Amino acid sequence: MVSIFFQTKIEFLRGVGPSKAALLQQELQIETFDDLLQHLPFRYEDRTQLHTIATLREDLPYVQLRGSIHCIKSVGTGRKRLTASLKDQTGEVKLVWFRKIQWIRGQLQPDATYVVFGKPTVYRGQVCLIHPELTTTAHQQALSQPILPVYHTTEKLKAHHLDSKGISKLQQNLLRRLPPSVAEAVPEYLRQRHKIIGKRGALLNIHFPESHERLQQARFRFKFEELFYIQLRLLQLRQVRLEKYVGEVFNELSLLKQFYHSGLPFGLTQAQKRAVREIYQDLQSGNQMNRLLQGDVGSGKTIVAFLSMLIVLGSGGQVAMMAPTEILAEQHYRGLQRFADSVDIRIAMLTGSTKPSERSELLAALGQGSLQILIGTHALISDVVAFKNLGLAIIDEQHRFGVAQRAKLSQKNQSYMPHVLIMTATPIPRTLAMTLYGDLDVSVIDTMPVGRKPVRTLHCYDAQRLRVLRFVREQIAQGRQAYMIYPLIEESEQLDYKNLLDGYESICRAFPTIPISMIHSKMRPADKDHEMQRFVKGETKIMVSTTVIEVGIDVLNATVVVIENAEYFGLAQLHQLRGRVGRGSEQAYCILMTDHKLNEKSRTRIDTMVRTNDGFRIADVDLQLRGPGDLIGVQQSGVLGLKIADLSKDGEILQAAREAAKQVIYQDPALIKPEHAGVKAKLDTIGSHTHP
Repeated sequence: MVSIFFQTKIEFLRGVGPSKAALLQQELQIETFDDLLQHLPFRYEDRTQLHTIATLREDLPYVQLRGSIHCIKSVGTGRKRLTASLKDQTGEVKLVWFRKIQWIRGQLQPDATYVVFGKPTVYRGQVCLIHPELTTTAHQQALSQPILPVYHTTEKLKAHHLDSKGISKLQQNLLRRLPPSVAEAVPEYLRQRHKIIGKRGALLNIHFPESHERLQQARFRFKFEELFYIQLRLLQLRQVRLEKYVGEVFNELSLLKQFYHSGLPFGLTQAQKRAVREIYQDLQSGNQMNRLLQGDVGSGKTIVAFLSMLIVLGSGGQVAMMAPTEILAEQHYRGLQRFADSVDIRIAMLTGSTKPSERSELLAALGQGSLQILIGTHALISDVVAFKNLGLAIIDEQHRFGVAQRAKLSQKNQSYMPHVLIMTATPIPRTLAMTLYGDLDVSVIDTMPVGRKPVRTLHCYDAQRLRVLRFVREQIAQGRQAYMIYPLIEESEQLDYKNLLDGYESICRAFPTIPISMIHSKMRPADKDHEMQRFVKGETKIMVSTTVIEVGIDVLNATVVVIENAEYFGLAQLHQLRGRVGRGSEQAYCILMTDHKLNEKSRTRIDTMVRTNDGFRIADVDLQLRGPGDLIGVQQSGVLGLKIADLSKDGEILQAAREAAKQVIYQDPALIKPEHAGVKAKLDTIGSHTHP
């Protein structure tokens, strides 16, 4: 009976009808009573508190005032505006209307006392309220409902009297018909443990709260439930994968021990050792590994990846490592080649630029098994690439590959699904990682190698440019190299190109005797590679570049990166660019050049960069500033589908929801127990939509 109520078509609700039902479906995808109830307020107007005029500031949210109205007048010629003064015991504030002037003027009674609700703003240098709501104290309805919901709507719906107030009225009509008891999907033992209020009370108080406390309880319920089902779905997918995909067992450590004792050029950090142990446990478990290796720029992921390779190679398997660009693939190849040579392991690289003769020889060796490690770009997934026994597929910066590309690499072994290790140098906030990669196991390298000095980050204004150039000159005189980075202006690639050329010319004038390289995205790959190689070999001392070097070359001798117009860059991008220096043992510097005028978000980004080198802290600030949608890109943001939970603020609720989901999966993986029937039904309706 209750289920029928929630699935009732919205046109049968009082105040809707067929035409409005069609509009609600078209504009907000609301088809049923349940859809309308799930259309939650995005904010609330607090009518419980009265402000005084003297306390008004522009940064305050909507405020409620009480006072008398006087000085009502129409101002201006042509498009007039209506103004009035509201006076209380502490002062006066101007009220301004630009629309429905005649009607509003007819409602205003001079010297009558009103309750006024609106957003303080500055108009012509004076704090005022524009288009405030007015209610006479005699008819103030706000007292019966002191916390009012505000709903998202559209211009088309507003034209048919379905603005926020119109939707609010529909919600009231619907909630009056809400059955006296509502079925609970979340099991009783979880509701008790996490102090979750009942579904019916949550529905009533999320839309029309009785008090702030009841609103918080309702919001907790909806956030917990939303995150609980996402985590449950992810953990269920992980469970299915563990049961379905058998992994080849790799447990021979002789090659790893040989390298560890004779070829390893430096000691491992505790975080690196922990990551290797976690990977080894996966490789010998008999289940297919799907692990995310997360570490900041320069934290030493590559050596962890190589030690993982040695476990597989020692047991007779082969390894593929796929990078998103040729530059990055070549860097991995060069970095791993010296390690591989020390233990007599054959390694090769395959990209779109590989010559046909080399390619044929390489593919033959790969099929025979004599080629043990293959590094490359998406060229690795072409049909002609066949391994004898691919045991481990390593994917670097996986967000740059599509799902189909990653899957194709995993199909390169006919007998077993290869183990998969995903590496990223992009620090992902913990809450986002748990939601995007919740079906993976995660290893985090959260400490830097011993002896690595943190990059010193300085903020300089344009007026200090001569001092900055003098500092760069001093570093070059000491035998160092420097990057000069110019922003990507997305609106116009041509403008970006010109901006870089202007910068290049000014750098050439400032350093007339110093050899300079320049690279940008419009250059031919061969020319770009030539310029990069000149810089890598030390033939040029300054690299003038756009963000094309964000992920790419490591030059140990580069100790300075100057980022022009740093306020135009996102935090994650600034952190990646800073990671281009500080790769060697010398002190490195990142200089952020900005204009004097910075908005609040730009200043927060710059201050965060100066304050910390911790990529995970930076990622958390970035999440708060931009939200998950912007942080992970539009393509992936739909994956989350969050209606009420906010990953930048609800980390504790997410952790509780994940622990609850783990408990359910541990007790009842198939969800066949009676107490989990509601959970299973809910998951079945969600289907695969919550899975990244």
